[in-house]
Amino acid sequence: MALPAFAARALGPPLQPEQGAPARTTCPRRHSRVEAELAVSRPGSVAASVRVGPPRGVSHGFNSQPLLDEPLKASSSLAGAVHAPLFALLPRGRRRRMRDLRRRWDLGSLCRALLTRGLAALGHSLKHVLSAIFSKIFGPLASVGNMDEKSNKLLLALVMLFLFAVIVLQYVCPGTECQLLRLQAFSSPVPDPYRSEDESSARFVPRYNFSRGDLLRKVDFDIKGDDLIVFLHIQKTGGTTFGRHLVRNIQLEQPCECRVGQKKCTCHRPGKRETWLFSRFSTGWSCGLHADWTELTSCVPAVVDGKRDARMRPSRNFHYITILRDPVSRYLSEWRHVQRGATWKASLHVCDGRPPTSEELPSCYTGDDWSGCPLKEFMDCPYNLANNRQVRMLSDLTLVGCYNLSVMPEKQRNKVLLESAKSNLKHMAFFGLTEFQRKTQYLFEKTFNMNFISPFTQYNTTRASSVEINEEIQKRIEGLNFLDMELYSYAKDLFLQRYQFMRQKEHQEARRKRQEQRKFLKGRFLQTHFQSQSQGQSQSQNPSQNQSQNPNPNANPNLIQNLTQSLSQNSSQKENRASPKQNPGQEQPESNTSNGTHDYIGSVEKWR
Repeated sequence: MALPAFAARALGPPLQPEQGAPARTTCPRRHSRVEAELAVSRPGSVAASVRVGPPRGVSHGFNSQPLLDEPLKASSSLAGAVHAPLFALLPRGRRRRMRDLRRRWDLGSLCRALLTRGLAALGHSLKHVLSAIFSKIFGPLASVGNMDEKSNKLLLALVMLFLFAVIVLQYVCPGTECQLLRLQAFSSPVPDPYRSEDESSARFVPRYNFSRGDLLRKVDFDIKGDDLIVFLHIQKTGGTTFGRHLVRNIQLEQPCECRVGQKKCTCHRPGKRETWLFSRFSTGWSCGLHADWTELTSCVPAVVDGKRDARMRPSRNFHYITILRDPVSRYLSEWRHVQRGATWKASLHVCDGRPPTSEELPSCYTGDDWSGCPLKEFMDCPYNLANNRQVRMLSDLTLVGCYNLSVMPEKQRNKVLLESAKSNLKHMAFFGLTEFQRKTQYLFEKTFNMNFISPFTQYNTTRASSVEINEEIQKRIEGLNFLDMELYSYAKDLFLQRYQFMRQKEHQEARRKRQEQRKFLKGRFLQTHFQSQSQGQSQSQNPSQNQSQNPNPNANPNLIQNLTQSLSQNSSQKENRASPKQNPGQEQPESNTSNGTHDYIGSVEKWR
């Protein structure tokens, strides 16, 4: 890199290499200085014409020469150094390395200069913008007099006040439950996590009349006892996802043990080597692949207590649960699954102690599977079990002669199957809908008093939703699944009514607790008020004694005794209300519960 002219003159006269002396290659800085000196000393050289100024990479200010001259000066100095006599004496490798070094040094200087000037220009522009904003805001104040200093102080004070308010708000209300954050003037309303998940109208108009016992589903399930949850898994209803929630996503005293690479998990009761869940992911397909209601009701008791004597079997309660889905979406999802090679050949279809014959249940395909079948062929098979699958799997098939279609007329058979499926669904401990994942989670938690760790996720995009069908095909699918359509409408109405009933009951319970809390606080206030009055009366009756001694809180033992009795009675009554368990479908009336405050006020009036 060539030095300016003033630096070359300061170094003294040019140095000439001695004749016969070998070229020195151990001091590149000395060589660079000598080369620059020779380049400057030559008359008419380009390096001598470089103006004196600060080194490259240092900002020259905004009024200096444009930065585009820097690469020119760098290349000129390099050219002068290359043509120097001493530079030619160096080895070829050293000369190549020196050229690369100078090229990199010039590029780095250029980048640093560009960065420096860019930051300076950005700061200058930002300063002008801020000054314009402040002049617009504090213009009226500045017109009164020289208010620059005062306006800056005022702005700083406002900023500090805002930051202090934010810190205080976060300290007082760290969560989202703060009432200040719910003000409509400062924030948008928080959406209900249980809002309509299928993007339909939020208002629900019931179609069926259900009793209070049908709507109130609260099971006294004791995981440490002998009761058992039985999951009836219908194909393509989201049962696999829900089954994984049961074994991996529930807060339990003894969680299920799930090992990597194994589908089944070990779900034992606390302190026992006995399962509390009968499902695909806990016990496997113990009663057959996708066993229906008819198979499970006759198989589960024998599987669970088969090794015990009938007299030693405990009196268990079997709580059946299931998941339903929109019939058209479920039908298309099953068709896509069959296209990929699914057959469910391992299903037993046991009814009345025997599986169906090939004449009672013919097959729709002749090969190993039905992979690649078109939708029209899938719908044309009259023996396809996908038609009205949900009604068939939830009904009691023994009422219609199992799979023997000649027992009764088709119309009567369909009516019996539909009524049986509705009755079994209504009396189940719990059922959910695939289209309402969050509501399904809520109702399960309220029914079994078991909480999930993470919330359910609503998937609106599935394989069935990706199938584009016209209106004619949709109507045909609905016709093939007319029983499922009727059952799903019934189930959806019952499901949403149960959800609304449980939400209202929860709100009423929260309101009752707030009322009890207010009454309790009112009683505490009256207690402190009458204590202060009694102390004042005792001080007025004995002035000389009160001047020499501190006020005695036990000046009136009758009042303190009455207050203590009322408070103890209030606490004992609260414990008695919290200890007994309510039976399902029954609630204790609020008129029978006393909060103790009226007794306390009566005792005070009696004492007065």
